[in-house]
Amino acid sequence: METWEENHKTKALNLLRTRICDPKFMFKPLYDSPDSNFSKLKFMISSSVTEACNNSILLLGPRGSGKTEVLDLVIQDLFLEYPDSISMIRLNGLLHFDDISAFKEIARQLCMEHELLFSKTASFDDNSQFMVAMLKECGLAHKTVIFILDEFDLFAQGKQRLLYTLLDAMQSITSQAVVLGISCRLDADQLLEKRVRSRFSHRKLIFLPPSVEDTQRLLAHVLTLPMGPSFPHEYAIEFNSKVQKILEDKRLKETLNKHLSFDSSVKHLLRFLFCAISHMDLQTGFLSRENFETAFSSIHRQPKLECIRNCSILELYILVCMKRLEFKEQSLCNFHSVMKEYKSIHDSFQNNDYYARNVCLRAFEHLIDRELICFTDNRGHSLSVEYRPVKLLISPTELHQGLRAYQSCPVSRPIEQSYCYFVYVPHYEIRMPLISVQAFHCVFGLFFHFWVYFVCYFFQSLLWEHIIIY
Repeated sequence: METWEENHKTKALNLLRTRICDPKFMFKPLYDSPDSNFSKLKFMISSSVTEACNNSILLLGPRGSGKTEVLDLVIQDLFLEYPDSISMIRLNGLLHFDDISAFKEIARQLCMEHELLFSKTASFDDNSQFMVAMLKECGLAHKTVIFILDEFDLFAQGKQRLLYTLLDAMQSITSQAVVLGISCRLDADQLLEKRVRSRFSHRKLIFLPPSVEDTQRLLAHVLTLPMGPSFPHEYAIEFNSKVQKILEDKRLKETLNKHLSFDSSVKHLLRFLFCAISHMDLQTGFLSRENFETAFSSIHRQPKLECIRNCSILELYILVCMKRLEFKEQSLCNFHSVMKEYKSIHDSFQNNDYYARNVCLRAFEHLIDRELICFTDNRGHSLSVEYRPVKLLISPTELHQGLRAYQSCPVSRPIEQSYCYFVYVPHYEIRMPLISVQAFHCVFGLFFHFWVYFVCYFFQSLLWEHIIIY
């Protein structure tokens, strides 16, 4: 049996999870403003319903920015306000990309909505004429038909007969319809033909990912417990104060910014938030910054970094050598060029960590098996591994993070702040400069000659001054 104290902790966890799964609650702080897309879209559709006029609107924005969620919330509110005045038809460009299947699906949904008999064998012309006739009948009955075209840009390909027939039927006085196109392409309206574009209303709503301020308001809205009889007053106050401190923590803001840098969509943010809430400790009953950091590490798992952590010192040498060759504008290399770079490093810094050629070849093949490097040709086994060109499949940032996470071989400073990779192995240090040793000697020689010339000139001026005085 759970105690009363454990019960309200579990209840708080379930409440936070339920909030994330409720779109109406989640999007409330983002779309309460009269200038929000929610308010604008609801006003456009409701005015079409009340004033019996036709309209066509495009909802544009990147995937996961909340276009479909906002539209669903608007439709739910309108069905509550006008239950007998709205009929909805929903199509998807991935499923109904050709005109025949699109008109057939429209006829099927209209028949289902108005309890009519649907004919599967009806032709394309029969279905298009049926749609036009139903639009007129719905207009006479003061009923607005809302067409939702998901993946709208796919409907704007080919002859666009569906869009032309639909928008042309909306030119009639008796029809009453709203066409809503949803697309991730911001130039979706430019894909329309001239005859279709001339009948379009050219109304667009742009959906952008939430800003940092919107994200902070959304987190506070979701994670704050209500002050009421549902929870003990002292527990709710302490819970909300801890949440406020977490949201003001600089390290949490850094974690949140890193998360949003990968994907700033609302869907991705909700997934991150749900994972963080699921890691809440039920013994204490409070959220902590570690919950968000654990959620970030579990969502953004990087398999390549895990592979780098499991590499040997020799394999790290090969990866660093290939990265040095990339900086020298040699994006493609083979085993022999990597070995030359490896030998130049060893000759420059005279460390004891030098492996035989056959051992290096086995490590090279091991990196290919792990898919940290790959071949760039398709010759198969016709050419030896030593001569086939390869390229690196990891970025400088991934290599840097992998070196830092390697327990026996950490990195001293970030790549962005240094011109060298500093790979520390127990008992000695290996410096791997990105510039060649010859270039370093050339620069040092010029500097040395300039310094000698300056010293000679200085003493010569002192000598002439001494002669003039005496």
